[in-house]
Amino acid sequence: MKISACIITFNEEANIANSLRSVEWADEILVVDSESTDTTREIAQSLGAKILINKWQGFSHQKQFAMDQASNDWIFSLDADEIVSEKLKKEILNLKNLSESKLADGFRIPRLSIYMNRVIRHGGWYPDYQLRFFNRRKGKWKNVLIHESIQMDENATVGKLKNDILHYSVPNAAYHHKMIGERYAPLAARQMFERGKRTTVSKIVTTGMTTFLQTYILKGGFRDGLAGFCIARFAAQHSFLKHLLLWEMQKKTDSRS
Repeated sequence: MKISACIITFNEEANIANSLRSVEWADEILVVDSESTDTTREIAQSLGAKILINKWQGFSHQKQFAMDQASNDWIFSLDADEIVSEKLKKEILNLKNLSESKLADGFRIPRLSIYMNRVIRHGGWYPDYQLRFFNRRKGKWKNVLIHESIQMDENATVGKLKNDILHYSVPNAAYHHKMIGERYAPLAARQMFERGKRTTVSKIVTTGMTTFLQTYILKGGFRDGLAGFCIARFAAQHSFLKHLLLWEMQKKTDSRS
């Protein structure tokens, strides 16, 4: 088995070196960059990665492009703010030595997030299984705006690995707040709208509080201290804003009809 590690980037000079060093065990390291204006590409090249430039067309498109350009069928997909833990590296190398006939077609991997310098194990953030190691002949990236994932063929088999991808999710609370308003909530609202989903005023009013209580109380976010509170608070903000933006899209459509 030969493995291609694929990473998509845009202005990731602060993260890319650690991410790349964690996949040095791969037979090929491929970085697909969407026209970064910082030193991302130079850093990646200095660490031996193969660099391709592809204009940004969305997360799913970039990851599918990277997978298609890889030299090997077995793909390990990693985000630039993630690293492969040493235990996960050993687990994958053990699989690498087995006959492919004895392996599943893909593997879900637990992802452990570090938020505000704290490891997060509650609030619905762990184990957060991600299907990141797979045979590309058995699946493809779903064409979605946000929360992209691999869709495996109906006859494909999927297993689970024990050890973690480490996810350095957001550097600080201010960045989290900014990304919800500028990226995550608008993309989520657009995706809901395109799928025919609709919202109501009552949903807009209640969704933030409901999301906060679910994340902080029911899913145990309070056990992660201030970081857990911030995660629940921003989850509530995200839920409120995406429904508000969806409602605005609905009104624009209604006014035209």
